[in-house]
Amino acid sequence: MSSTTEQTFIAIKPDGVQRGLIAPIISRFENRGFKLVAINLVMPSKDHLETHYADLKSKPFFPGLVKYMSSGPICAMVWEGRDAVKTGRTLLGATNPLASAPGTIRGDYALDVGRNVCHGSDSVENAKKEIKLWFPNGTTAWNSVQHNWVFEE
Repeated sequence: MSSTTEQTFIAIKPDGVQRGLIAPIISRFENRGFKLVAINLVMPSKDHLETHYADLKSKPFFPGLVKYMSSGPICAMVWEGRDAVKTGRTLLGATNPLASAPGTIRGDYALDVGRNVCHGSDSVENAKKEIKLWFPNGTTAWNSVQHNWVFEE
């Protein structure tokens, strides 16, 4: 990876999976020029989710969040590309879908903050932690033939 190339963790939450939004969301990231380097449809344990959301443990909504996130499958992914964390968050839109612009994933597909379709890493540091938690065996390194058509070197 080059110095500006990053990896970010994106998870399609149970509401997004149940609504059949995996393919449209993957398309948004692929169309933007990002490379998928890991994907897994999982039913994470309560302990796994409590570790993932440890920074929110003191919040009153934490138990409901963990219950909801364990209510169905999650599509866990790692995307790679230039400024992937920041751009990934932009593609997702604001955490509160009502504040998300049309054209963003949440702006187009979500109406409620408690069912906002996706999770995205909020920093490079957190992306590394989340990727390690969700993909302990690592990601797949591969060369995209479209890289030179998307990025200036």
